[in-house]
Amino acid sequence: MVKMTFTLDQPTADRLRRAAARLGKPQSQVVREAIREYSERIGKLSEGERLRLLQVFDSVVAAIPARPVAEVEEELRAIRDARKRGGRQRRAPDGA
Repeated sequence: MVKMTFTLDQPTADRLRRAAARLGKPQSQVVREAIREYSERIGKLSEGERLRLLQVFDSVVAAIPARPVAEVEEELRAIRDARKRGGRQRRAPDGA
């Protein structure tokens, strides 16, 4: 174990004492467990964030137009052909 010193505001210190008393654990153990749980959540979405992103996903998927596969493949083929030719060919404006 490594001994460390921290400064906590009074409400946080009170919460720590109450949590330790309620759990019947030493305050240092409560702090260790809290830090472990907190570090495991870093980078993960909260439930609210997860639900919001699912709603966005559902709305985006619903907005995808339904097109026949053959039509999509033809469009992709035309794009690939245009890229091979150096991009889309534009006509010069009149008088140029």
